[in-house]
Amino acid sequence: MERQIGELVEVIEAVGAFGGYRKTQRKECLNLVRRLKLLIPLLEEMREADGQIPAAALGNLKRALQSVKKLLKQCSYGSKIYLALESEAVMIRFHAVYDKLNQALDDIPYDEIGISVEVKEQVDLMRMQFRRARRRTDTQDIELAMDMMVVLSKTDDRNADSAILERLATKLDLHTVADLNAETLAVTKLVKRKGRKTTESIRQVIDLLRKFKQFVGIDGAKVPDAPVASRSLEKCPSLIIPHEFLCPITLEIMTDPVIIATGQTYERESIQKWLDSNRRTCPKTGQTLSHLSLAPNYALRNLILQWCERNNFKLPKKNVHSGSNSSTAELMEEISSLVQNLSSCQLDVQRKAIVKIRMLSKENPENRILIANSGGIPPLVHLLPYPDLKIQEQTVTALLNLSIDEANKRLIAREGAIPAIVEILQNGTNAARENSAAALFSLSMLDENKVLVASLNGIPALVNLLQNGTNRGKKDAATALFNLSLNQTNKTRAIKAGIILPLLHLLEDKNLGMVDEALSILLLLVSHPEGRKEIGQLSFIETLVEIIKNGTPKNKECATSVLLELGLHNSSFILAALQFGVYEYLVDIVRCGTNRAQRKANSLLQHMSKCEHIP
Repeated sequence: MERQIGELVEVIEAVGAFGGYRKTQRKECLNLVRRLKLLIPLLEEMREADGQIPAAALGNLKRALQSVKKLLKQCSYGSKIYLALESEAVMIRFHAVYDKLNQALDDIPYDEIGISVEVKEQVDLMRMQFRRARRRTDTQDIELAMDMMVVLSKTDDRNADSAILERLATKLDLHTVADLNAETLAVTKLVKRKGRKTTESIRQVIDLLRKFKQFVGIDGAKVPDAPVASRSLEKCPSLIIPHEFLCPITLEIMTDPVIIATGQTYERESIQKWLDSNRRTCPKTGQTLSHLSLAPNYALRNLILQWCERNNFKLPKKNVHSGSNSSTAELMEEISSLVQNLSSCQLDVQRKAIVKIRMLSKENPENRILIANSGGIPPLVHLLPYPDLKIQEQTVTALLNLSIDEANKRLIAREGAIPAIVEILQNGTNAARENSAAALFSLSMLDENKVLVASLNGIPALVNLLQNGTNRGKKDAATALFNLSLNQTNKTRAIKAGIILPLLHLLEDKNLGMVDEALSILLLLVSHPEGRKEIGQLSFIETLVEIIKNGTPKNKECATSVLLELGLHNSSFILAALQFGVYEYLVDIVRCGTNRAQRKANSLLQHMSKCEHIP
């Protein structure tokens, strides 16, 4: 018994040594560790107890603690992307652990072995906390979920720009090259552990990791491929190259090494990509850079060339930079001139300046900052109401590009752009309306702008585009409406604007490929009483059941979630779905659907069993 209790104490101490929990589960992990430490006094008294402790009770407690250790280890060392993507499933595991611990603690004969009243009260308090945690459902990080949806979209990826990737990197603690290298190892282990059972979520993890690495400038090819799950990473030629010759970002031999403000050396091309992504830190140390100058490291380059000659190693062919900041100065001068031309009295000069700014603002994040710092946003906003439709189109597109930068979002809204963008959304060309919808999506990433867009009648205009726009216009409108409907008041506005009917049309028209987008918006709206009322007036349940039967795995998952939300509030929806044969389709999803779809289908089947008139 002494040995068994010692093992239990070791498990708790090992759990206490874990750290660096992923943001998405950090609060739950720290609370669980804190509560487990309350078990130490109990174990100490059990060690000194006079009475015999049943071996089964100790075994149950050990198994519960091992489950805790396994879960917390994953939350500490597992893939950050996977834990965010599967946050709901991870929370279910936490709840299962709470149940195991409660059951194990319930099996201990406290009175028989002489546990003190004080320790027993402490254990009772801990068990009550587990029960409360079991019932609690933390508010979902909606922005994180939405950003994931946009970035992982297989359709129009225009909005999945650097700003969204940057925001996701911040939320997931994937800022630095070291973070991404650690995440690559975690994903590789995850893929290897899953073997041939490569699920949709694993593919999404790999896809998002590749996007992060490409964004930072790391070679995306080093991300493991989903189909070859069990294969270890192959050895690459860089393993034989002296470590100091490798760029810390790409882990490839440097052809044009440069020194940055912190004294670290990088390949010029890779560090320039890092800086062009609006980063002002050293990738290796995380220090803020005092300046952005890149100084050629001639001494290291000579050493690399000598080593290559001795080892008959051919350097990749790249243009070695002569070293000058003149191009940046020329760009700043060009942008300053273009901003001045926006206020020109000559229409042709204005038009050319807008087109050029639109192109520059599309190219990279640095240009967006330079244009804003040069005072380009106010004159662009003033040009939005210009009667020339082409100027309107180019101007709203330029502002869309500029709005990708977080600081520019506030500046564009502060200058009064949103009313004019809504006006273009109502009356502009098709292209202008599409880009106006995309601009409203981008601007409404800030909560204060969600309210402002709605108060200026932006929602009815977006619903109109959703119903009558081009395919691309419908996609832009759907993305913006999803974002705006995260606000509870805006749900009412969207429902009153007639959003339900065009969403139903999107579900029925499979050629548009917008079933997921429509279901995602409907899932937000069914949480609102008016939304459920509107949906109940349509032949909506039959369409949902059809999707649950024949849709893609993601379609089925979303449709099941919507039907569950409806059914929890009104059993008549469940009864209607049963008439269309939903029961057998849900059983099929439980057997082979996505992880989330399986959970939703199980919940729906359990709810059905409680409803009356269901066999």
